[in-house]
Amino acid sequence: LVLCTPDKEDEAKEAGADYYGLDEYIEKIKGGWPDVDVIITMPSVMAKVGALGKILGPRGLMPNPKTGTVTMEVAKVVKEVKAGKIDFRVDKFGIIHASVAKASFEKEKIVENARELLQSVVKLKPASAKGTYIKSIYLSSTMSPGVQVEPK
Repeated sequence: LVLCTPDKEDEAKEAGADYYGLDEYIEKIKGGWPDVDVIITMPSVMAKVGALGKILGPRGLMPNPKTGTVTMEVAKVVKEVKAGKIDFRVDKFGIIHASVAKASFEKEKIVENARELLQSVVKLKPASAKGTYIKSIYLSSTMSPGVQVEPK
């Protein structure tokens, strides 16, 4: 979903955005419409999007400049997301939190996504990091217990 001004709608459409617009989607989201994986927006419309913080925040959908979802280059970000941009965060204990799939995905697709995430993490390992870089791996669905996965 791209929340943008009318002059950027064509750019979002050409980049392959599934949904694009502003006021009508803000009303839909206020009505409880959660049918999106990522929300991309522009700095100029963040005042309107900010009012949706209580709805989008808990779902992890709130656009954020740190994650690159608040930008003037809407088309570039849409293409990155469509190509499968991996997004993860690290907490203060060094634990990586990331989504690799939806529960509806095929088993092979989940495995492929998890491998891709691990390869990205290993690529980002700083040269100064010594010892075991990945100690353990756990997978879980939302609100379910984690299952340990063999790191090899």
